[in-house]
Order: sequence, then C-alpha cells, then structure tokens
Amino acid sequence: MSRPPYARESVLDAFEALLIDEGERSATIEATARTAGVSKGGLLYHFGSKDALEMGLIERLGRLVDVDIDAITSAAEGPIAHFLRSSIMQNDPLDRAVIATSRLAQGGSAPASAALREIRVRWGDALRPHTKDATGLDLVMLVSDGLYFNNALQGGSIPGPVPTGSELDSLIRLVQTAAGR
Repeated sequence: MSRPPYARESVLDAFEALLIDEGERSATIEATARTAGVSKGGLLYHFGSKDALEMGLIERLGRLVDVDIDAITSAAEGPIAHFLRSSIMQNDPLDRAVIATSRLAQGGSAPASAALREIRVRWGDALRPHTKDATGLDLVMLVSDGLYFNNALQGGSIPGPVPTGSELDSLIRLVQTAAGR
C-alpha cells in the first residue's frame, strides 16, 4: 500500500488536533485548512467535503487499529497483557485517532460511532481465542475500559487510579488468570 501524500496527512493531523483540542464544532474546513497551513482549495483537493475529511480520519483509525491488532496478536507477553498495557493512553497516533473519532461520534456522526463499535469488535475478536469464555473476554474489555477512562482523568480535578509498574503487572496477572485459558 502506498503512503498517502504528506499534505493529505498534514490536513488529517490538523483536523484531528482541532477535534481533540477544541471539539467537533470548531473543526471546520476553514479552521482545518488554517491549522494545516494550506489553502481551503488545497484542503478540498484532498478532501472534497467535511464528510470526506471525517471519512479520512476514520480510515486512518482503521489503519492504526490494523497495526494494533497485529501487535496484540504477536506480543511476546501475550495478547491480554499487551492489550491491557496499551489501554493506558500514551498520546500516540492510535490514542489520538480514537479520541478524535470519539469527538465526531459525540457530535452525532453515525460513521464515527459505527467505526468505534467496529474497533471494539475487532479487539474482541483478537482477544477471544485467548480467553476461556465470553465472561473472560468481558472482564478483559472492561478492565481495559477502566484503565483508559481513569487515565483520561489523570490531569483533571478527579484523580483516576492508573496502576503502573508492579501494580500494573499484578493487575494483568490477575486478569489473565481470571479470563485466560
């Protein structure tokens, strides 16, 4: 697969940043072009409409999830451990794409909502063979959700406990024991 042009990626980066930093309503075509340092015409060359820009972001998310699932299924420490460790946000491209797509979904975008549901299904499909049953898979997914949510609270006035180091290792072992095969 060929790499998308740099200008196209810059526009997506700008759109993603606006969604994360200012929300869906502020992420207009004009604001995205200004943030990307391109003309409105330059943006429209790559993305003919805001809907096309949103689809570009959703496609980016899909590509990042492909890479993530490959990492999950090939992780030396095991898929469950890798998935739980990666549930703690690192401000990496996947985290940023998930947050930006979530902002679109919160603004009423049906394709963004569908994409978020789909990635959850895909993660579940990757983990299912490594859990003993549906309850075990639910446990892994819910612990992942809790780690992600609490990590999002870290900078605010409501502290969220996010285990690190040996505490995280212990949590992972506990979940692997309860959920694993």
